[in-house]
Amino acid sequence: MWARWVLAVYLIGFLEGSCVHILDVARDGIHAYASFPQVPLQVFFVSLAILDPLVAVLVGLVRREGVWLASAVMATDVFANWWGNRHWLQDDPARLVWLSPITFFGLFVVAFLLPLHRTVARTASSPQTAPAA
Repeated sequence: MWARWVLAVYLIGFLEGSCVHILDVARDGIHAYASFPQVPLQVFFVSLAILDPLVAVLVGLVRREGVWLASAVMATDVFANWWGNRHWLQDDPARLVWLSPITFFGLFVVAFLLPLHRTVARTASSPQTAPAA
């Protein structure tokens, strides 16, 4: 049962991220993240308009690949946000509050990587269609 709740939180988080990144790119195109001076960060954040929905689909289908991709995306996303905002954090430490939701969600996703992967893998090898806990 716990795995269903964890997958639901993953799904909600990645659907929210999908909406944010898709709307940003729809509004401002490939320059949506021009406020970040590092081009690799800009490219990464634009790519989240594709990666976040992909993770949501794979997690919604209860695929092991979705669990791994979710962790990779969130680890990179948290790192990119902290790296890209480091100068603002030095100038105004109160901005830590702004990074808290993505950081906590990223920690949640990574913390459940192995237990969720094991549960989903067991489910995939059994005739059930949803993970049991």
